[in-house]
Amino acid sequence: MFIHPLFNPVALELGPVAVRWYGLMYLAAFVTGLTLGRHRIRTRPESGWTLKDMDDLLFYAVLGVVLGGRLGYVLFYKFADYIADPIRIFYVWEGGMSFHGGFLGVIAAMAIFALRRHTSWLAVTDFIAPLIPAGLGFGRIGNFINAELWGRPTDVSWAVVFPNVDDLPRHPSQLYEFALEGVVLFLLLWIFSARRRPLGAVSGLFLIGYGSLRFLVEFTREPDSFLGVLAMGMSMGQWLSLPMVLAGVAMMYWAYTHKPKMYGH
Repeated sequence: MFIHPLFNPVALELGPVAVRWYGLMYLAAFVTGLTLGRHRIRTRPESGWTLKDMDDLLFYAVLGVVLGGRLGYVLFYKFADYIADPIRIFYVWEGGMSFHGGFLGVIAAMAIFALRRHTSWLAVTDFIAPLIPAGLGFGRIGNFINAELWGRPTDVSWAVVFPNVDDLPRHPSQLYEFALEGVVLFLLLWIFSARRRPLGAVSGLFLIGYGSLRFLVEFTREPDSFLGVLAMGMSMGQWLSLPMVLAGVAMMYWAYTHKPKMYGH
């Protein structure tokens, strides 16, 4: 059993400016995604992507993640609270981001990017799908540093006590998600996308992979106190992940039965 050290959420103070660990994790996520994307473009010039495309794509992705993540949290988790005091929607320093909301935000942003680039939306999502898990991993490290989104009580030997919560040993579910959503999903998608695949197949695998892994980890993650366990004993995270898995299966089926334009190299 380990005791969480309750790190100072502020990594660096520059005069009146406080640089928080969570903000640094977001920065690391975007820089890593940009670096991986530029690497794919340089090593696979036949893709038709340019370095400028990648830079432009990052701008759209940042907007999608931030706006979608915040609005998703408002809509999926605390709608009643925020509708009663709408101005708090803009109080981002209080925390509150949703992966599923950020995911929908990125989908919308990629659709706009595809329209402006005059290319297929699925070609864009197939390109960025392998870049996303690394960013997810950094986000989960940020959750662990902040001692938030902790796991359910357990007696496993690697349990962590979060003193800001109680004195119960709990699953370090943030680290589980880092390992599964960050490392395992990245390797799966990076290897899968290394060969030519039908258009939409890489995106479909991302949906299946993330949705399945998140669904499993939720069994070890403490449900949000203001929501608790929902219908059929499942958490909000599980209910939001199920449509992702179903959509991913449908997309993979469509990709391999219709065999549209091949994506990849």
